[in-house]
Amino acid sequence: MTTFRSAAWSSVGKKVITGVTGLLLVGFVIAHLVGNLTLFIPDGGHAFNAYAHFLETAVHGWLIYAFEIGLITIFLFHMVAAVTVAWKDKTSARPKGYAVVKNAGGKSRKSLNSRSMIITGIVLIVFVVLHVNMFKFADHGLVTYEAGKAVPVTLEEGAAHHPEGAVKDLYTTVVAAFKQPVIAGIYVLVMILLGMHLRHGFWSAFQSLGWNSDRHMDLLQNAARVVSVLLAVGFLILPLFILFFVDANAAGGH
Repeated sequence: MTTFRSAAWSSVGKKVITGVTGLLLVGFVIAHLVGNLTLFIPDGGHAFNAYAHFLETAVHGWLIYAFEIGLITIFLFHMVAAVTVAWKDKTSARPKGYAVVKNAGGKSRKSLNSRSMIITGIVLIVFVVLHVNMFKFADHGLVTYEAGKAVPVTLEEGAAHHPEGAVKDLYTTVVAAFKQPVIAGIYVLVMILLGMHLRHGFWSAFQSLGWNSDRHMDLLQNAARVVSVLLAVGFLILPLFILFFVDANAAGGH
């Protein structure tokens, strides 16, 4: 009798896991972009810092921990399932390889995006780790907003609580990072790779879940183009906007 574990970790099961976790990650990327779009609001980071403060304090701070644990779990399942499927396909389906790699036509939709999925996936995983370390674990200051202007807050030594109305000044940390052309450029390049990863991954996730008719594939191919371009451009324009158009002095300046 087939157990749930053996079925889930079969070749078909791992493709389903890859598809489901991939779509969940696309949902996260969309939600993350929507929140980050508050960086465009010219209010000295008030909206962005308020958004970050809400995420960190919702349900007495437990919501963000539950969300992060769930996200890490999804990342791990997606990564392990995708790598093992790709490795098995590479070693068993085509043991001798092909002299020329080209689009196989039909439902395979072989392309540069599909052939580079593992590489772009690894780059994105490394990027996420560095991104979290750069912004989540940075030495943030505190800021309040008076008459629409950011006012840095200095904690007295031994203070147990933040002053009323003070929030973590993540905005200044983000602006300081993206005012560095090298960091902004790296983010732009990685977001291009994100677009490539989503371009193939979005429609192939649905294919893994059974949406593999010609009618569905044409629809999903077009949807993948739209989703990948919108998300990649939406993210890469943020560091460029800050680099060229945001006044660093308008932030909290801790």
